[in-house]
Amino acid sequence: MSTTLAAAWTDGSLGYPVLFGGVLLGSIVPVVPTGPLVGAAAAFAVTAHELNLVAVLVVATLGAWLGDVTTFAVCRFGGPAAVRWVARGQHADRIEEVREQFRRHGWQIVVAGRLLPAGRIPVLLAAGALAYPWRRLLPASLLAASLWAVAYALLGVASGGIFDSPLVATLVATLLVLVVGAVLNLVGSRRRRHTEPERQPEDEGSPTSCGPA
Repeated sequence: MSTTLAAAWTDGSLGYPVLFGGVLLGSIVPVVPTGPLVGAAAAFAVTAHELNLVAVLVVATLGAWLGDVTTFAVCRFGGPAAVRWVARGQHADRIEEVREQFRRHGWQIVVAGRLLPAGRIPVLLAAGALAYPWRRLLPASLLAASLWAVAYALLGVASGGIFDSPLVATLVATLLVLVVGAVLNLVGSRRRRHTEPERQPEDEGSPTSCGPA
């Protein structure tokens, strides 16, 4: 993936549309690894002249933000089939836990959900089910997308600061983001496994539906 992107980004007219489209698509349908995409773009921006780092951050933020807003709209206004499609692969007890946290913390959960591994979809499902107001969702999700873009871009910048070759920096940035993501996922899954036995007695009989309220 990295070599293909690096080749595409040598043409500045293609670089930003590829980045925006990839992040937007990956934020709606998780078929594109959006974090590595942003990290690779940032690495390319600091080692070549075809992309600008600030523009990479802006484009990545907008793509992530619009993707999250679209997913929220599906969760809030879509029918049961649409909500089930968004919730595929998610555990009902995890979604219910996030809904309870959402009632207490609101916009802070929107930000945390974007930054934490496997947190974005449960949070957007909870926001849609609870009919979270647009006036609060939009700025919170924009802040979350901005912090997310900066976090992954920093990994790319670190790679670009070490390697002069745009291709090598892009490859290393992609690998670095994947490793960091895998470690965070492992830590998060272990934490959930440790807390699961404590929640099970309370969760028995709890609703599993996450459709719009």
